Amino acid sequence: MKNPFKWRHYLPEIIILCVRWYLRYPLSYRQLEEMMKERGLELDHTTIFRWIIRYSPELEKQCRKHLKPANRSYRIDETYIKVKKQWKYLYRAPIQTRGSQ
Repeated sequence: MKNPFKWRHYLPEIIILCVRWYLRYPLSYRQLEEMMKERGLELDHTTIFRWIIRYSPELEKQCRKHLKPANRSYRIDETYIKVKKQWKYLYRAPIQTRGSQ
């Protein structure tokens, strides 16, 4: 198996951490650069960009195996109700799993 982190200047844990934070939270490359600077790591936002491009497809492929399948059906209950002498449209959409009907 090929090591995807071979010849990288930073530890794989740092690279994966930056990629995960970028994919999980609404952070920019420059915000991640600042966060790493606060932790004593000097790196450029373009480096983080390159890591995202290089490692995010592989990280998604590895995580996809562990996700639960999303086989849910939705049912919508809707009605009109009177609120302060005005008719209002009310709806609710409970999530139905396969077993509960």
